[in-house]
Amino acid sequence: VYAMDYRLKLVSNFTYFLDNPVEGDQFEQADRRRVFGASGVQTRFAKAAGFDLENTVGFVTRHDRIDPVALYLTSRGDRLTTIREDRVEQSSLGVFAQNATQWTPWLRSTLGWRHDFYRFDVHSDRAENSGRAHDDIGGPKASLVFGPWAGTEFYLNAGSGFHSNDARGATTRVNPDPRDPGFLGAVDRVTPLVRAKGYEVGMRSAPLPGLQTTLALWRLDIASELLFVGDAGTTEASRPSRRQGVEWSAYYHPLPWLTIDGDVSVSIARFRDADPAGDRIPGAIERVASLGVGLDDVGPWYGGLRLRYFGPRSLTEDNSVRSSGSTLVNLRAGYRINSALQVTFDALNLFDRRVNDIEYLYESRLAGEVAPVQDMHLHPAEPRTFRMSVRMRF
Repeated sequence: VYAMDYRLKLVSNFTYFLDNPVEGDQFEQADRRRVFGASGVQTRFAKAAGFDLENTVGFVTRHDRIDPVALYLTSRGDRLTTIREDRVEQSSLGVFAQNATQWTPWLRSTLGWRHDFYRFDVHSDRAENSGRAHDDIGGPKASLVFGPWAGTEFYLNAGSGFHSNDARGATTRVNPDPRDPGFLGAVDRVTPLVRAKGYEVGMRSAPLPGLQTTLALWRLDIASELLFVGDAGTTEASRPSRRQGVEWSAYYHPLPWLTIDGDVSVSIARFRDADPAGDRIPGAIERVASLGVGLDDVGPWYGGLRLRYFGPRSLTEDNSVRSSGSTLVNLRAGYRINSALQVTFDALNLFDRRVNDIEYLYESRLAGEVAPVQDMHLHPAEPRTFRMSVRMRF
């Protein structure tokens, strides 16, 4: 059982002077919410016809009381216009049951079902965008595991799930954004819960003492990536998508004081419908890799070195513009003064690489420019940074 109190005030300006050449395009997002939740699981072990059974039932529930969640146009932090201000009550309940059976020494299965129920109650500053909505969705889960043979086992996973959309999208009827040409025009309400289907085949192995490795091929199909656009206060429906790829990871502990680990992921993300604009999903990352070396139990010393690589990715649906890749290396060194006190030193972006954490392509306008310009917009990675921390246990 848990409870959480959360407040957000975020002031941003991504397009500078595109919509308002005088005051600028600054806006504020505000969110004040209280969250209450609980979950419970019970597992019973049994035997049937000589097979070992593991039966599990459980639930997950959550209630968000949000007052307000809002979007304002601002200038130098002062509010000029309210685009949208809502009070939202959102409740969800998920129930599930599964059975795990050990059929033979080399074959076990897991079969399950989960069903989720959502309820939304939105009180908007525009009566047309207020209302109530509810939805539910269920789906099966299945897994087969073969082995182990010589320290190696193989598995198959498949299941149906969902992603939820913003509660406001389920009740919005008119466009509340005065910056948009369709201001106060009719908009379509979105489906609160959108189905997704996932599949995975993989291998887990421990071929050598101290070495563990996994290899997996996966695919995820989403019926429609419906999103609420918080910057505009409206909803938009993207196209059905498919993501698929391969992931490999390894963890090696050759010596009591040395650990080496690595991960590589390669994926393909495409829209599944036909569109002249193209089939790439903008911003979907294609290649990720990491490599780490850790030292511990070297007397009072410990530390490590970690490399992280993000590959280039398409920024447009036709793949005509792509981002750059980035490689960063972080260093950590620490000293245990005694059993209760330790000091750690971190060097982030050790080689002071000038790379970007993220890149976008869209239109913006600087002060004094007579027309919008489509260009790259980026968030640079932090330069070389040093941090020292002290930890004391009581």
